[in-house]
Amino acid sequence: MSAPSMLGVTVAMQSAIAATKTVSAITKANPAVLTSTSHGLANGTYLLAQAQGMTQLNNRIIRVANQAANTFEAETEDSTLYDTFSSGTVAALTLGTTFSIFTDFSIAGGEADSIDITTIHDTQKKTRPGMFSATEITGEALWDLADTGLIAAISASAVTAQRAFLLGWPDGKKMAFYGYISASGAPKGGVGDVAKTSIKITASGRPSYWTS
Repeated sequence: MSAPSMLGVTVAMQSAIAATKTVSAITKANPAVLTSTSHGLANGTYLLAQAQGMTQLNNRIIRVANQAANTFEAETEDSTLYDTFSSGTVAALTLGTTFSIFTDFSIAGGEADSIDITTIHDTQKKTRPGMFSATEITGEALWDLADTGLIAAISASAVTAQRAFLLGWPDGKKMAFYGYISASGAPKGGVGDVAKTSIKITASGRPSYWTS
């Protein structure tokens, strides 16, 4: 069994983002290769990708691999069947804000709506996938106002800011996403309970995953 347990999970949030670098091309390949003249990016760097045309990479977190002077791979990203890229940018992320207060989290959404394409000639209903719903990551956290992650989340929520997140498991698996934070910082709980607060991130693009 290769599924990890929910123990020893690390949660990091974007603390800084570098200036954008222009991307002039993205291949349809496995993995995708991005062209950015004199990018100066190191392998293992996490990037926020914003892409027009190849919308499947828009507002996604990607990781640099096999970098050369003017190109690099988006590690594990198979773009073979993606739409054709027209323009875009990447920006290096610093994921330096950490949380130590989450007690659980759940992920919902990301499923396609169903569009009815039934005609009067059909004898049973027909549908096809439509727009995908936003992926929402909802977590419960201890109400600890000394936690730097919670304070940063409250601050980002107050100005409707988007942030990148990186979750890591002890066996090396990682998950990253980028989106809007909702975190009022208000405590909740019943008699005798430990005070907790809710944090929700509504992802702007699909999450990304790596096995190490």
